[in-house]
Amino acid sequence: MRNDYNAARPTVIHIDLNSCFATVEQQARPRLRGRPVAIVNRRTDTTMIVTASYEAKAMGVKLGMRLKDAKKLCPDLIGLESDPPKYRYVYHQLMRIMQDYSAHVRMKSIDEGVIDFSDSTLAMQNRDLVDIGWEIKRRLWNEVGCAMNCNVGIATNRFLAKTAASLHKPNGLDVITADNLRKVFGTLELTDLTGIAEQFEKRLNGVGIFTPLQFLDADPVLLQKMVFKSIVGLEWHQRLRGWEVDKRDFPIRTAGRQYVLDGYKMPRAEVLKRLHHLCEETGAKVRSQGLVARGVSVHARSYSDTGRGWRGSYWHARHMAAVPFFSNQAIFEQAKKLFEGAPVFVKEIGVSCYELSEPDESQLHLFGDDLARDKSLTNAVDQINSRYGKRVIHSADTLTTRMVKEKIPFGSTRYL
Repeated sequence: MRNDYNAARPTVIHIDLNSCFATVEQQARPRLRGRPVAIVNRRTDTTMIVTASYEAKAMGVKLGMRLKDAKKLCPDLIGLESDPPKYRYVYHQLMRIMQDYSAHVRMKSIDEGVIDFSDSTLAMQNRDLVDIGWEIKRRLWNEVGCAMNCNVGIATNRFLAKTAASLHKPNGLDVITADNLRKVFGTLELTDLTGIAEQFEKRLNGVGIFTPLQFLDADPVLLQKMVFKSIVGLEWHQRLRGWEVDKRDFPIRTAGRQYVLDGYKMPRAEVLKRLHHLCEETGAKVRSQGLVARGVSVHARSYSDTGRGWRGSYWHARHMAAVPFFSNQAIFEQAKKLFEGAPVFVKEIGVSCYELSEPDESQLHLFGDDLARDKSLTNAVDQINSRYGKRVIHSADTLTTRMVKEKIPFGSTRYL
C-alpha cells in the first residue's frame, strides 16, 4: 500500500478516438463533414442511437436516445446504419500506428487503446510523451483521414491516463501527474471517474464521500470494508494515486450474440432460423480463441400490450453438458432444445456459451463433440470463412437470415 502520489515520470498514453463511428462515416463521406450525424444499428425511427457526431451532440442528441426523439431536437440529423467493416479497418490502422512506439499496446475497445512505455526501448523512453501524443494525432490525420481526431491522455497508470483523455474533448491532449492531480480532481464529479457509476456513487455518498478529492483522501480501510466490501477498495486507493493496478488480463468467460428480431409475432420457425444464425457466430467466436465450451445459455425478451403501453419480460434457460463441445451444430442442438420453453412471441433473442476452456486432448470422449472427423470438418469450414469472408459456408437452414447483421463490436476486441 502506497499513501503517497506516484511522482514518477508518466509512462502510459491513452488514445481515444472522438465519436469514432460517426467520425469514420464523415471521413468516408466528405459531404457529411460538419453536419449532425447519428449511428444506429437499424434504420427505423424507434431504434436507439449508439453514437453521434459532435455537431449532433451540440444540439442535445445523446447516446441511447431514440432516433425519432433526436430528430425533434435536431431536425437536420442524418441517421446512418452502422457499418462495422469500416470501424474494424480504422481499429487496425490505429493499432498499427500505436505499435510503432511500443510492443506493449492494448486495445481496450474498438476506439480506445493504451501504450505502455515502461518496458519499451531506451530510445523511446527518452522521448517526451507529449511529443509522441501530438505525433500520433498527426499520423492519424495523415494515414487514416483528415476528419479523424482523437484525445490523448498521459499519466503514470492506465486509470489516470484514461481520465486525462476525457478532460478536453474533442481533440485534446492532457497530462496528469502528482503535481496537478488534486487540481484535476477538483474539476470533476464522482461519476466522471471511469468505473464509478450511480450505484457506487451512492455507496460513496453513504460514507460522506461526495467529490473525487474526498475519494482521493479517503482511508483505504473505509473503502475496503464499507464501500466496495472487497480488495477492490484497496485497489481504488492505489489507482487514484497513480499506482498501476490494472495491468492484467482476464480469461474469456463467455462468448455470445444477441439480436432484436425484425418483426413482432414472428413464426417460431423463423425465430429458430435466426437463433441458428446466432449459434453459428457464437461457435466461430469460441473456436477463434482455441477454446471449447461446457454450457449453453439462451434468453429472450417478450413484449405485451398491458393497455398502458408495452411492457417487456425476460426469459432465460441454460444447460451444462457432460463433455466439452465446439461445433455450431452442437451449440444449436442444445440452444434449440432450451428454446422450447421460451415465450410464444418474442422481440429479442440471444445465445451464449460459458465455462470456456482450452481443449484437453489427453482425455478422449466416447460420445463427445471432439471426434477427429468433426474437428477436421469444422476447422476446414472456419479456414474457408476466414479467408473468403464470414459465412461463405453456413448451414442451409440460415439461408434466409442475412438480415441478421453484425452489430458494432463494443467491448472486447479479442475477435477483431
